[in-house]
Amino acid sequence: MAAVIKTERILEVAMRSMFGTENVGICTACGYEQDGCEPDAENYECEDCGERAVQGVENLLLGAVA
Repeated sequence: MAAVIKTERILEVAMRSMFGTENVGICTACGYEQDGCEPDAENYECEDCGERAVQGVENLLLGAVA
């Protein structure tokens, strides 16, 4: 089951990544925020649930807008 990730959350994470020192991705399977992800990351392994579903915030943002 995929996690529901609201656009507001994606924007908040994007702001933290762009203007801070974090490189956050979000797991689309469980919703876990994972540091150390490139903005265009696709299918990184989630540190929390183990699924290969972590997406970079840039990819998520583009998907939320599309």
